[in-house]
Amino acid sequence: MTEISLMRVEDVEAVYAIEKACFPIPWSRESFLREVTENRCARYLVLREDGACVAYAGMWFVLDEAHVCNVAVRPDSRGLGYGKRIFTALIDLAMENSMAMITLEVRRSNTIAQNLYHACGMLDVGYRKRYYEDNKEDALIMYRDFVYPEAGENEA
Repeated sequence: MTEISLMRVEDVEAVYAIEKACFPIPWSRESFLREVTENRCARYLVLREDGACVAYAGMWFVLDEAHVCNVAVRPDSRGLGYGKRIFTALIDLAMENSMAMITLEVRRSNTIAQNLYHACGMLDVGYRKRYYEDNKEDALIMYRDFVYPEAGENEA
């Protein structure tokens, strides 16, 4: 059974294990703990399959913008649709919290992630030169604007 929920302190070890397996310069265990316990702007989700954490995603709410910090799927669980499910849940959470837009950066070489984000309505809007610390790779900036149904109701 698949379940998506807000990340809790108890999830930090599993999330940290996924982070280490997925990224050349992973966030620290302490960083994730602070995100869950101290950062009032942070919203993180975990996806569990049969009770085991197989994916996570996080973002920060800054004014009316949701900025995606992390999206990762455990390497042995890729190709099963978990990335799309967790990212879609992240978008839904942003919309439920009245964010006007969602943005993220992704490695220019990571076409698998870019394809996922495009499938979820994200658009390419620019680049950040030499963004990634490990190899100075450029980041593609992606963006999605949310349209609220009530926005058009009051227009003439």
